[in-house]
Amino acid sequence: MVNDKTRINRVVTRTGDSGTTGLADGSRLRKDDARIEALGAVDELNAALGVLVIRAPAHKALINECQQRLFDLGAELAMPGHQAITGADVASLDQQLDNLNASLPPLTEFVLPGGSEAGAWCHYCRTVARRAERALVAASEATEVSASGLQWLNRLSDLLFVLARQLNREDGISETLWQPR
Repeated sequence: MVNDKTRINRVVTRTGDSGTTGLADGSRLRKDDARIEALGAVDELNAALGVLVIRAPAHKALINECQQRLFDLGAELAMPGHQAITGADVASLDQQLDNLNASLPPLTEFVLPGGSEAGAWCHYCRTVARRAERALVAASEATEVSASGLQWLNRLSDLLFVLARQLNREDGISETLWQPR
C-alpha cells in the first residue's frame, strides 16, 4: 500500500522505452529534446556535487544547499510554467561568493584546474555547471526558462571556482597559474 507521502513508488515504468520521457504535467518529449538535455545536465551536475561533498566535508552545508536548489531547477524544467529559483536564491549565492572570496588572495593570472583532490573535483563540478548552463540557454530558445534559474546556474559555476581555490588553500596546495607564451 502506498501512503500519501510517497512520491516515487515505481522506478521502472517502461514508458521511456520508445525514446520519450514524461514531464510533470503529463506531456511527453523526446529524450534528446533541449529541455530534457538541460534536465540531464542539471542532474549530472547534482551527481558530481554528490562526489564533491564527500571530498569536502567541511563545506557540506553549502554544497547540500546547492544540490537542493539544483533539484528546484530540475523541477522548473520538469514542470512547464513552474518557477522555483528566485532572485533571493541568486542573492544568496552572491553572498556566499563574497564570503569565500574575501579571504583569498587576488588573482594575477588564470588558474589551472587541479590542486588537491577536493579542489580538482570542485573544478570539475564547475565545468559541469558551465555545460548545464549552456544546455539551459539552448533550451531557452525553444521553451520558457526562468531568468533567475539562468542567473543562479551562472553564479553557481562562479561559486565553484572560488570554492576550488578555497579548498586548495585549506589543503595547503598552491594554485598553478597559467603562464602564457
